[in-house]
Amino acid sequence: MLARVRSVSRRWPFRHAGAGLRALLAIVSLPFAIGSIMSSASATTIVYVGNADSQNISVLELKANGNLAAIDTVAVPGPAKPGGSLPLAISPEKHRLYAGLRNEPYTAVTFDIDAKTGKLKLVGPGPLADSMAYLAIDRTGRFLLSASYGGNKVAVNAIGPNGVIAPAQQVVATEPNAHCIIVDPTNRYVLHTSLGGDVIYQQKFDAKAGKLVPNDPPTVSVKAKGGPRHLVFSPDKKFVYLLNELDAAIYVFPWDAATGTLKKETLVASALPKGFDGKPWAADIHLTPDGKFLYASERTSNTIAAFRVDPKTGALTSLGSTATEKQPRGFSIDPSGRYLLAVGQLSNSMTAYSIDKATGSLTKLSETAVGKNPNWVEIVNLP
Repeated sequence: MLARVRSVSRRWPFRHAGAGLRALLAIVSLPFAIGSIMSSASATTIVYVGNADSQNISVLELKANGNLAAIDTVAVPGPAKPGGSLPLAISPEKHRLYAGLRNEPYTAVTFDIDAKTGKLKLVGPGPLADSMAYLAIDRTGRFLLSASYGGNKVAVNAIGPNGVIAPAQQVVATEPNAHCIIVDPTNRYVLHTSLGGDVIYQQKFDAKAGKLVPNDPPTVSVKAKGGPRHLVFSPDKKFVYLLNELDAAIYVFPWDAATGTLKKETLVASALPKGFDGKPWAADIHLTPDGKFLYASERTSNTIAAFRVDPKTGALTSLGSTATEKQPRGFSIDPSGRYLLAVGQLSNSMTAYSIDKATGSLTKLSETAVGKNPNWVEIVNLP
């Protein structure tokens, strides 16, 4: 259509018809613009909650106004062992969900995600190398990476064409209490934490073979007895944020994308609320999609700390803490950056908060019952 308009413009009998042509082009493109807006507005947002003690997954829809509507509750097959966690991971194409069972025999169970409804269909279990506290899928969707807190190791499993994982093809011993493993935005590097060793491992990742090898340097240390727990990349890929479990410190590391290594941390903030008195027990950390705000959960105080992010330095400015669910081990932020959803392991419910785009402040919208011991939240947009 645009080519035809240009062709007509060359034959236009008036030389000064620029405004008319621009108006015509605007009319021609209007249906496409409206279609794009309608498509974006019609996207369905689905929430998955891993409930460890009931060993199931709550499936909910996050409405445009922030309300939550229950869709389904799906059992995760396998031996039950209350008191643990049920880590989840979503494939890059958003068409599969993986749930890790921390009960013997250790497995990762694969579910297909219905592209229209978000409902889950069981595909089948595959063997894990140990009880894994954290699961991640590489950016090709061909490998599952996992970290074992009790087994002091990380592992790589190939994912079969049907989505079921194969036996671990590589197991790497770590310092005590491996807790988190993430792949960098280029899929060439991997970072993982050792809570007991107070180190972050830096490794190169061969995405064709699914193999990890030490980077140079192989580790980065933090303050002794801090307990490195969870890591997250900033959306602009310039920084990596680390949350310590045992002192609730948040480290800001500039990221060297060329070498796949962390530079010396620039600043340290705290996820503890003012007047905190007790033993820190920090849990989860996430950034809004625009990178403007960072949030971290702390289980002893049952709070979520909020920070404004400096886009140039990555520095964090505290915005205070918000009381939330009892023992908030997991939370997540929806792809639009408008809502934060937090679950409480001891309250067995989820609270939805709106995020103020200007200030980052959280406003409670609703509270929804989920399964027993909820500890993991994943959110996806369906077309």
